[in-house]
Amino acid sequence: MDMIELAREIGRELQKDERYLAMRKASEACDGDAVLQNMIGDFNLKRMAINNEANKDERDEKKLEELNNEIRLLYGQIMQNDSMQAYNAAKQDLDAVLNRISAIISQCADGADPDTADYEEHSCGGNCGSCGGCH
Repeated sequence: MDMIELAREIGRELQKDERYLAMRKASEACDGDAVLQNMIGDFNLKRMAINNEANKDERDEKKLEELNNEIRLLYGQIMQNDSMQAYNAAKQDLDAVLNRISAIISQCADGADPDTADYEEHSCGGNCGSCGGCH
């Protein structure tokens, strides 16, 4: 089996994984959530209104501020929606396994032992003064 076929096999196995299935289910729930879809539609319309106003030669700063406040409020409501929260949690779980797979492959490409290469989670404390560089 060549490397491309192995990648396809990983893809097939990924689509059987509980994290993938949970993410797909959550995505479908978001698509079927009429309240959420209406909020997303309103959000997109507000974003277009902001872009239109921002691109005017004589833009109305007060109107831009109002639109920005409205879009922030709407974004908060979208992110508080139960369907969206379930989707974000499921997506985060799937992303974690994808990051781990990618890290293992990348480390092996750099010469690491395939049997011990793994994902190391790094966190940034925010104080760059003592930082040795991003990983």
